[in-house]
Amino acid sequence: MARALPIMFQGTHSDAGKSIIATAFCRIFAENGWKTAPFKSQNMSLNSYVTVDGKEIGRAQGIQAEAAGVVATTDMNPILIKPSREHESQIIVHGRPYKNMRAFAYRNEFFEKGLSIIRKSLDVLMNEYDRLVIEGAGSPAEINLNDRELVNMRVARMANAPVILVGDIERGGVFASLVGTLQLLDQEDRKRIIGVIINKFRGDLALLQPGLDWFEQYTGVPVLGVVPYLEDLHIDAEDSVSLEQMSTAVNPNKDIDIAVIRYPKISNFTDVDPFLAEPDCHVRLVTTAAQLGKPDLLILPGSKNTIEDLLYMKKQGIAEQILTLYKHHSATIVGICGGYQMLGARIRDPFGVETPLKEISGLHLLPLETTLERKKTTVLSEGILTFAGERFLVKGYEIHMGRSQPLDGDYIPFIDVQGRGEGAKSKDDRVLGTYFHDLFHNDAFREALLNNIRRRKGLAPIYGRQSFRTIREQAFDRLANHVKRHVRMDEIEEKMHVFQKEDV
Repeated sequence: MARALPIMFQGTHSDAGKSIIATAFCRIFAENGWKTAPFKSQNMSLNSYVTVDGKEIGRAQGIQAEAAGVVATTDMNPILIKPSREHESQIIVHGRPYKNMRAFAYRNEFFEKGLSIIRKSLDVLMNEYDRLVIEGAGSPAEINLNDRELVNMRVARMANAPVILVGDIERGGVFASLVGTLQLLDQEDRKRIIGVIINKFRGDLALLQPGLDWFEQYTGVPVLGVVPYLEDLHIDAEDSVSLEQMSTAVNPNKDIDIAVIRYPKISNFTDVDPFLAEPDCHVRLVTTAAQLGKPDLLILPGSKNTIEDLLYMKKQGIAEQILTLYKHHSATIVGICGGYQMLGARIRDPFGVETPLKEISGLHLLPLETTLERKKTTVLSEGILTFAGERFLVKGYEIHMGRSQPLDGDYIPFIDVQGRGEGAKSKDDRVLGTYFHDLFHNDAFREALLNNIRRRKGLAPIYGRQSFRTIREQAFDRLANHVKRHVRMDEIEEKMHVFQKEDV
């Protein structure tokens, strides 16, 4: 590992902002002419990304690669952990399912194998890139786990990377969490901390300054930046913690009300991100039947455990409310991946992939049945979608362990993929289902869908909506410029070089 200059971001807790800060540095280094790669050795997330060779990695690393202007590979996230049921997760190694494991077994049986996998990926990236932006997970001060952890200080040691500790001031107690984290680190690991960044700041910096001065004097660790909270940043979130910030209530000031079912094992929830950037749309989350209301667009997103999440909807009364909504109101209902499977007549699980339950009845809104299989499909896809009498070229990606088959002659395919029917829809285009994630990222189709809703409500259509890819590229630039303004980049650059010379 001789070439790439590494920097690592660790946090005081999950959702401290490590991913977004790492994304900013990927963009900044790339803008400065450095060939840059992101790296997260082990990622626990139900929000994934499919590489060009059809492999599955954490979505954050895929997005960070986009920010850096490089093609995402599985070396950037060699181990992905996807919780699937209580105390059990699917372990993805280099983009392919390895096995389902419980936490204790993973910690005790997988550690050495994981260490070897991580070391090899680090070696590849360190020899192919100029800069390596490494992200930790959770907190490096989890003293009950540190003897066999695979994602924080052990990785920093492997890469000989200096570490910047990120603290989230929005939650309160940022100085206590930063100081506590530093004090719980081993002395050698604490020497790797070249500074801290305080993230998500709102307010008058002058009022914070006494705390910053105290922190530096007390710990001897410099504050390398205070990054103000950045509103309306349309960059994919890494995990479902970010969903806590979304509303459950209708916004009467928006023309189009979009409800998204938030079941316990919701996955790839970033499918709805393009709607967050649309000025006439309000996206809200639904966890109870009472919250559903009468949305214009109802989305059943992906799920890591479709059967358990369908049972959840039935128990909460949401399933019944969806059927009432379909019968008595004009909502458009769209199911993506697991949500698509739920719209069918039944889901079979003969191999116990998700639960001991062999079969469950679906919502019966589309004439299909799904059989869950042991083999996972991960592929980039494209096809011709037909909606409201128009045809659209759409691109997306598929991540699923089920195969859905039509039941009768009423089946109408939603997308034509090289002559093969994919997905399904109702005759009136009010119920749509597909395995294509990123469906709504296709601008022309999204515009047609929203204008169809607007016409139905007696509103004038809106044409020329902004490309979501353009919005995201602008977001990368906006984020990078924002961080550069509030972080001491020259000092960080100097510390990165000095750290390697000192060879800690």
